[in-house]
Amino acid sequence: MLTLDYANCLSSRVGPHGLDPARVHADGPLAKGVTQLTQSLKESRGTGWERWRELANEPMRSAHLNSVHAIANESEGRFDNIVVLGIGGSALGNIAIQSALNEPTYNLLSKADRAGPRLFVVDNVDPSNLNSILKICDPNTTLFNVISKSGETAETASQFMIIRKILEQAVGSRWADHVIAITDPAQGTMRSICDQAGITTLPVPEGVGGRFSVLSPVGLFSAAMCGIDIDAMLDGAKAMDDRCSNEDLSKNPGAMLALLLVELGTRKGKSNHVLMPYANSLKLLGDWYSQLWAESLGKKYDKEGETVFTGFTPISALGTTDQHSQVQLYREGPNDKVIGFVEVEDFADDQGLTIPTGMGVEAIEYLEGKRMVDLLNAEKRATEYALIDSQRPNYTIKMPKIDAHHVGEFISLWQIATAYAGLMLNIDAYDQPAVETGKKATFGLMGRDGYEDWLTKVNDTLSSTEYVV
Repeated sequence: MLTLDYANCLSSRVGPHGLDPARVHADGPLAKGVTQLTQSLKESRGTGWERWRELANEPMRSAHLNSVHAIANESEGRFDNIVVLGIGGSALGNIAIQSALNEPTYNLLSKADRAGPRLFVVDNVDPSNLNSILKICDPNTTLFNVISKSGETAETASQFMIIRKILEQAVGSRWADHVIAITDPAQGTMRSICDQAGITTLPVPEGVGGRFSVLSPVGLFSAAMCGIDIDAMLDGAKAMDDRCSNEDLSKNPGAMLALLLVELGTRKGKSNHVLMPYANSLKLLGDWYSQLWAESLGKKYDKEGETVFTGFTPISALGTTDQHSQVQLYREGPNDKVIGFVEVEDFADDQGLTIPTGMGVEAIEYLEGKRMVDLLNAEKRATEYALIDSQRPNYTIKMPKIDAHHVGEFISLWQIATAYAGLMLNIDAYDQPAVETGKKATFGLMGRDGYEDWLTKVNDTLSSTEYVV
């Protein structure tokens, strides 16, 4: 079971930079307010844009799992590669799950030693990146998984158009057999394309936004194709969801995590939120968290339309690597951060990796005979102490081991914490109006009909100046 240790966020550990323990106690004023928020989330769950909360529950769970497993089983053995075409919430979760639950050399293993095809996620329109992937992925043996609810997102649409042409040239009329689309089940441009071409599809569920979609077919399909236990991942998500439905703050990790970060961010000026796992495989979950936290909470207006400019800056780091590149700033720079550690208690077979003895070098003799995992966790504990010594608030998410169940718990924890944080900040955690301006400007620059005024706006604003050196 995932646990949250938040003692280092309290004034008893970090002085005036922490929260008063009495305020977050079960009988404290903040705890009473959270009880009301938990009741509010109970009433709204499964409705509107909070349908993501039901992804690990019936009937959505079985409907998605049955469809995903059926298509994955049908595709088993047919493809050497699966290439995911998507961006943002349609890509970050796929990358994070693969990184967390398959070994880092997965794509380098032989076909016999892998649980499924090699996985590549094309999450940008960088032509060099796409070309490099296409050079090693024979279209005859590659499955392309295009993920777009509407089909009109410029990045994914352009990728798909290129891939479709390549497939038509390589396999002819059978090109649609090499595509699985995850899109709106009833409407939209991609829906129309799929219906006309006979492309097999999975749904982007109604009321599930991109950054909350990783536990839907959006993230589950590529994971299943690569041998990841998606049933266990949903089990973990449900277990965390059950805990986060508790009205007692002291027993609700999602509510507590949100409360700590919102209170420290708004009351104590800690507006930068670092997530620093001490495990390489969890680093990309930090990138997934960054979109979730930034896009959900960074808002100009509150629910009443008042200008608030609220939100926090997520920072993805990695222990021990970033002890040597960032912790100097975290300890002696501005005291405007909360540092979140992720500690793994059991690295399974890798715990046996032991530093040899008898090297004959006195200065490093203290390391001899020690396990690498002991050094890793000692470095985390030492960094934790150093931050407390500088009165820098921090917390630890403890993960018993890295497996599908606990990754599911981790994902659910942050999604639920984000829902709580939105209520605490009195903002809509599910819209992203600021993103739309860039999309419309892109349409104008690329010549889409109806967006000519945006081309004019962009060119007028970004006209040439003499301020270039």
